[in-house]
Amino acid sequence: MRSRWSIFVMGLLPIVLSACESTAETPGERFQKAIEQEAKYCATHKIERGNTRCDITKLKPADPLATEEGRFAHSITIPNPLPDDSGYKSGMTPEQYFDHLCKTEAGEFIYKTVENVEGLYMMRPRKEATDYELQHLYALEDPYGHTNGEATTGEYKFVSPNRYSYLERPTQPPRYNAITHRFAWEDKTDQQKLEGYERFTGYDSRHLESMKKESVKQVQSRYGFTWRGITRPHDRELGIAGGELLVLNLETKEVLGVRRGYIRSGNIRNLTGIWWLTGQACPAYGYRNGRNKDFDFSYWFIGKVLKSKHYEQSFKELTNAN
Repeated sequence: MRSRWSIFVMGLLPIVLSACESTAETPGERFQKAIEQEAKYCATHKIERGNTRCDITKLKPADPLATEEGRFAHSITIPNPLPDDSGYKSGMTPEQYFDHLCKTEAGEFIYKTVENVEGLYMMRPRKEATDYELQHLYALEDPYGHTNGEATTGEYKFVSPNRYSYLERPTQPPRYNAITHRFAWEDKTDQQKLEGYERFTGYDSRHLESMKKESVKQVQSRYGFTWRGITRPHDRELGIAGGELLVLNLETKEVLGVRRGYIRSGNIRNLTGIWWLTGQACPAYGYRNGRNKDFDFSYWFIGKVLKSKHYEQSFKELTNAN
């Protein structure tokens, strides 16, 4: 009798587990509940001046088409566009859906490489993310591809004796931080008034002050890169965000390569359950012994498409080889 009862219970177990998974709170539901509770607290309590606690409740979902650079990035047609059907099935857990996207859509897609590239154009500079944005489910367009290192010191990721001789980008509003000794974004600056471009050269890979910046009226780069977020039904609700890094021939607008990746968060013990900096990502960063993706995350792919004169040596450095 016990044997039959055990068999009966074991037979019910998959059904019970499936029911638990389908009724579990999603990252999106947890996020929404947390934001509503925080907004209620902020509306009913006196918040001291200078206290930024309520700032997260004021954040809006990212608008991919808010800038000219964003509109251009999203207008690009690539050789392997995303399918209309992501493959999501009703009842999928975040883990199951993330694994599916990693297996069927994520990866490095290189269509053509270029040798002896001297420099490149950063077509769409990223904005440094605040801690509140990093724990917001919708505030960042591309949490997978985003790194604050690229946003604040992107020139140092690309210019060096074994990488590129120069990096160009649209003129950015600089703000020097005396503590970190870095330039970051100044949100209050009207970016529409910024004109021309910046060109960075001369970094010797040892002394930060060796980097030189000059203002130029024209871009001399033949190649560049941009990025865009991926917006699909169910992704953010399940704590998943996708993004594409695109490498282009600036003269012909030919797409030379695309890296498509996804990141999953939702189990962090903070206000919202979201913390994009430590999310599970695919493709995973494969260099510097698996350290945080903030180290040369974009160069990891771009360097393989737009090969500098010392490409092989640069990737030996990237992998901590001698």
